[in-house]
Amino acid sequence: MSACGAESGLISIEQALALISSHTQALAIEQLALHSALNRYLAEDLYSSIDLPLFAQSAVDGYALCSNGTVEIGCQFELLGEIKAGQCSELQLKQGQAIRIFTGAQIPEGTTTIARQEIIKIIENQKIELTETLKLHADTRDQGEEIAVGQCLAQRGQQLSVGAIAALSMAGIQQVRVFQYPKIAVVITGDEVAVNVEDLASGKIFDANAPLIQTWFQQNNQKVEIFHVADTEHAVKTLLQDLAKDHDVILTTGGVSVGDYDFIRPVTLNLGFEQIFWKVKQKPGKPMFFAKQERPQKAPCYLLGLPGNPAAVYVGMQIYTATLIQALQGQAHDLKWFNAVLKHDLKADARDRFLRMTAQFEQATLTVNSLSKQQSHMLTNLMQANCLVRIIAGQTPKAGQIVQGIFI
Repeated sequence: MSACGAESGLISIEQALALISSHTQALAIEQLALHSALNRYLAEDLYSSIDLPLFAQSAVDGYALCSNGTVEIGCQFELLGEIKAGQCSELQLKQGQAIRIFTGAQIPEGTTTIARQEIIKIIENQKIELTETLKLHADTRDQGEEIAVGQCLAQRGQQLSVGAIAALSMAGIQQVRVFQYPKIAVVITGDEVAVNVEDLASGKIFDANAPLIQTWFQQNNQKVEIFHVADTEHAVKTLLQDLAKDHDVILTTGGVSVGDYDFIRPVTLNLGFEQIFWKVKQKPGKPMFFAKQERPQKAPCYLLGLPGNPAAVYVGMQIYTATLIQALQGQAHDLKWFNAVLKHDLKADARDRFLRMTAQFEQATLTVNSLSKQQSHMLTNLMQANCLVRIIAGQTPKAGQIVQGIFI
């Protein structure tokens, strides 16, 4: 096993996540139109001011009937007219009377049951006849059967999905109070990053980290500002000092280890940030760095320093950035681990590992297969991977063993 796993000062993944959650305060609250609040987190409970349905209504296209008892096959009713959805009628049905009604229309007073149109035969002289026996209260939607006035519709901290927005809209909610999204700056360090194809001839490489981070936030309905900075202490200090003034989060890639050109951590500390943790016992992504700067009359600025290798950045986004962003939204982020059967043996390592794998069901059992090219500078297996599987330090997992992972 690698000796670097025994390095002093490393904290566990659980400790790092707990420190992010405990040192991060939720952002301010803002009011948005409901249709603009997709994926936002509610800052208050929401209660219904109406009943749903608003009134008793028909569940089918058919006929509202008035009868004192069970409606037998062959029973006839006098047909008075019709009610469309969106209309209401002051008509009051009496025994033996019926009215044509459509799905969602308000049921007239005196209705005892609804007969769907498929079991009705129209006969002469404005009369209808049942072709099946019908119970009372059939195909009737009662007022308030889904939601009653004063009922809690959604709770503080709930994320607004498409379905939640639709349900709240049906209940007449038009405005919601939610936690603000953070203003995020992404700083890509490294003189080796190529701007164009011609730069490749001088030993530079294309940047995967900026598109990775930008699209990760885009997938989560958030925007970021991307900055590239040269590997000099002055350039790093000037940029970070400026960004810390009006950004809630500074997310950096590279420059957090102990190399001659790793300036992110020392510059951050010199700017007055408090180090919350540095170095996590994991692979990839050991030199993870998290710091916080208090600002007068503003919420704190948080800096999360990710390693420079793109696989480490990807893991950092899925595990740590997600935790930070949710904490800023007033959420305690619990990783949603699944259990699965490992399909093959794995070697041991001194650090916990996050391996890119494929998960699939085989005869109702969830199984996972590791992919090749797991080195931290490689990303091509993300074309196939749909999960990150955690392998605990020191373990030598065997085929058939239960392991834990998160879907990506």
